[in-house]
Amino acid sequence: MDEKKISMVDIAKLSGVSIATVSRVLNKNGRYSKETEERVLEVIRQHDYKVNVNAKGLRTKRTQTIGVIVPDITNEFFSQIVRAIERYVVPEGYTVFVCDSNEDEETEGIHISSLAAKGVDGIIYISTRGDVKKIYENYKIPVVYIDRRPKNAGTLVISDNEMGGFLATQELIKKGCRHILMVKDTKPYSTVRHRYKGYAGALEKYGLPLDPELVVETEVSYAAARQATQEALVAHPEIDGVFCNNDMMALGALHAIREAKRKVPRDIKLVGFDGVSLTEICDPPMTTIRQNTDEFGKKSVEILLRRIHKKQEPNVHDEVVVVPVELVRRQTT
Repeated sequence: MDEKKISMVDIAKLSGVSIATVSRVLNKNGRYSKETEERVLEVIRQHDYKVNVNAKGLRTKRTQTIGVIVPDITNEFFSQIVRAIERYVVPEGYTVFVCDSNEDEETEGIHISSLAAKGVDGIIYISTRGDVKKIYENYKIPVVYIDRRPKNAGTLVISDNEMGGFLATQELIKKGCRHILMVKDTKPYSTVRHRYKGYAGALEKYGLPLDPELVVETEVSYAAARQATQEALVAHPEIDGVFCNNDMMALGALHAIREAKRKVPRDIKLVGFDGVSLTEICDPPMTTIRQNTDEFGKKSVEILLRRIHKKQEPNVHDEVVVVPVELVRRQTT
């Protein structure tokens, strides 16, 4: 038999089962024994059978593709999430279109339209938008929102950002800090708001005043955070702790502290947020709040595939999964 042209009919004959059973095994539809599944899969492996995706798409009205939209693929945190999504969705027979919005709402809209035109079966999406109601109105595609929580996002996988902000600030307080600077994003994303809420909550719990002058807003970049921290240290030399909205901003703050001739952690202690690799290799290694990117990928894929396969009405039922965060203590505290 020509292995390159093996068909489902051939697999059925070689396995001693019906074509319908082969189809159910390939599509993971159940109604077969474990022994039958193993027999069919062994024939498939031996003959290197590949599903004709185009033909299958015509039958099932699916393309076996999903779209993933991220705001900045150069940011290691977002690229880790993309890798995790691929880790869980590729074994299920799907391919992934990755789109980078560059934190731009117009670019994001172009990507959404393009993915819809390609006929993707679903989208996993970190949105720059404050409200995503129009996406629900304009497209009939299941969407799982991750990381950020825009208004009217029905299905979400998010980190416990408020707890992360609390843990970061508590770590600084427990290490003796009493004048804690927070360097945060200017944009009002839910992640930023909730981390700030955790910061404020920790100050309140431990009886420390919330000084608005010690909350600095800036762009999310190394250079902007470095400059913002420099200016804050000049205006408030009493600062003895710094909590940054993400790890790249924290690296900028670390270098600003050094340039001010202050020692970390002796004079000023520092905590970042995300848990990217630079926190392990910078000098000194940085205390941070680690987000579980693998769990982001796993949960978002599980929810999206369930909605695709069960043919649920897209984006109707609210479902929120909150992924725990972890304080990773290193030498900056």
